[in-house]
This record gives sequence, structure tokens and C-alpha cells, in this order.
Amino acid sequence: MSEYKTLEDCREAIDSIDNEMLQLLNRRMEVVERVGEIKTESGGAIYRPEREKAIISRLIALSKESKGLLNASAIEAIFLEIFAVARNLELPERIAYLGPEGSFTHQAAESRFGAMSEYLSLNSIESVFNTLNAGRAKFGVVPIENSRDGIVGETLDLLSKSHVKIVAELYMPIHVSFATKARKIENITKIYSKDKGFGQCRKFLSEHGFYDIEQIPVESTAKAAILAAEDENAAAICSHIAAKLYGVPTMFENIEDESDNATRFVILSDFKNGMSGEDKTSILVRLKDAVEAGALVHFLQDFDAQNINLSKIESRPSKDKEGGFDYWFYIDFFGHIDDIEIQKVLSKHTDEVTWLGSYVKGEE
Repeated sequence: MSEYKTLEDCREAIDSIDNEMLQLLNRRMEVVERVGEIKTESGGAIYRPEREKAIISRLIALSKESKGLLNASAIEAIFLEIFAVARNLELPERIAYLGPEGSFTHQAAESRFGAMSEYLSLNSIESVFNTLNAGRAKFGVVPIENSRDGIVGETLDLLSKSHVKIVAELYMPIHVSFATKARKIENITKIYSKDKGFGQCRKFLSEHGFYDIEQIPVESTAKAAILAAEDENAAAICSHIAAKLYGVPTMFENIEDESDNATRFVILSDFKNGMSGEDKTSILVRLKDAVEAGALVHFLQDFDAQNINLSKIESRPSKDKEGGFDYWFYIDFFGHIDDIEIQKVLSKHTDEVTWLGSYVKGEE
């Protein structure tokens, strides 16, 4: 762009482009407002993950074709925030999540619903389900699986008896920050964190000589950030969003010993997604003849016969049966509940399968 000879030329060009972007965004929101009116009249869902996925995929392909500088991650980040603002114009919705404020679940929720949404912090996964079942919130965000600790059993148990379904999933790397108002490391006299937080950052604490400093366990990393915000000689090991939320500057990022820790979160609501072509479905299966040899194998063979790929299978003890052992099987597979091949399988096991939701598969 040789026409921009000076810094002032660049600034004037950026201002002009920003003005155009603002006009285009306002035009987009006018259309969005009308979409909200139509959906209100028809009773349609405001949050459509499959539609958002299709838009982002189209824009990523367009950017590649035109050799644009924005990569896929940048395009997704920009447009997810635009979508979140648009949804609030269509119909403001409340999102319940496993708290407290500043938790990783809060961070996951905000990554999909944006800063403008109304959030409801709750102290248990069961409270999130109860809030959705009572209609006090439209969406819920809870963890369902961690790459180290495995499946979150409480989430599965509650899904098995709730009318709400999984409408989206997202995978989020779990990174922790070292946040403090202290200007220098040597000014820090105490560190707050959840007990597990200290254990996850042993190498960092050792390398920076922090083992000789008082380490104070608290109930959450969000609480750690709150306490660090009140004391300029204190620090917190906490999430990025907690440090930002409570105004504690981040001194070091990604201080965990192992960087491959990730959590899979699910977004819950009361509607059914349309097919996107890139779907995943979750079910719970309780086989009538589970005690018979080969019962599970025979069930899975029906999936193989229809070329349906399974991505996860996990057993869960059922709490319905008194005495003895009884199990549910949690299964994820690729495809939508309305796909013909999937219907052929599930129609054979109508009384044995609980559908938990079909949704656009997340990026791991």
C-alpha cells in the first residue's frame, strides 16, 4: 500500500476504514433486529450455533481465497463477538454458569456469549440445571470433560434426567496467570490460589524462588484474584479472566507445569439444532440385556453397520437401582440425530437411548 507515505496517512486511512466498518455493522444490526422480530413471532431460537459455524467457515474460506491477513482464529474471535452483540439486540438472554465469577467456566461462557450478555454465577452444576429447568435462564454453561481428570459425572447424571439438551460444545485450554499489583517480584510477600493451583505450577514457583513465600489456599482462583486486588504485596495464581475482572495486572502468563490441560464445556438450552454437516451427537444408553455377554458389542455393531464413527464411550454407574450394579453408557458420535443412518440405529433401541443433544462439533 504505497499510497500511505507517512504515519499520519496510515492513521487517516484507518479512521476512514473504521467509519465504514461502523456503518456496515449498524446496517447488519438493523437486519439482525428484524431477524429477532421474526423469530419472536415464530418462536425460533435466537442462538443458532450451526448458522454461526457456517458463516465463520464461509468467511475463513473467503479470506484464504483473497489472501487476507486475518487467519481463522482471528476471524472466529471477531465474529463471535459480533454474533454475541447481535443476539443481545435480537433478544437479551441470561446465561447461567458454574461460578464463581472469574472461573474458567465463566471464561468459556463469555467466549461464546460476549461481554454484553447477562451472566448468572451459580455455585454448583446442579444449580445451573435447576435454573434452566425453571426458566430463570435461557442458556447454561458447565464442564463435561477434562483432558486429565476425565468425565464430569455430575453433568452426565443431570443430563440423563433433564429436559435441557446440549446445543454447543467448546474446548478451552486451561492456562493460569500470575497476577499482582506489586511493581517488583521481590515486593511480593504472599500468594493466593486454590490448593490445586499451587500444585499445577510447581516449576514456576521453584524457578522464581516463590517456595519461600507464604502460600495461602482459598476456595477458588477468583477469590485469589479478589484478595490480590486488595493487597499490593500479594499475588494470585488465577485465570486470565479473573485477573482482568478484578483489575489485577498479569505479571506472567501460562505458568502451569503442563500446557496440554484442556476442558470441554457444553452449552445447554431447550431447543434442537438444525443439521450443519459437521455435527456431533451425545446419548446415554441403558441396555435392557446389559448383563448378557456381548450386549454392548451388539449395540455398537449397529453403529458400525451404518458407518457411524464413535468419538467417545464411557460407562457410568446408574443411581436408579438399589443393590447390585447397573450402568449407563455415555456415547458421543459424529452426525446429527436426524441423519437417516443414525435414525436407523436409534430406532432399534428406542427404550434404551436418551438423546442428550446434537450440535456443531467443537475444535479440539
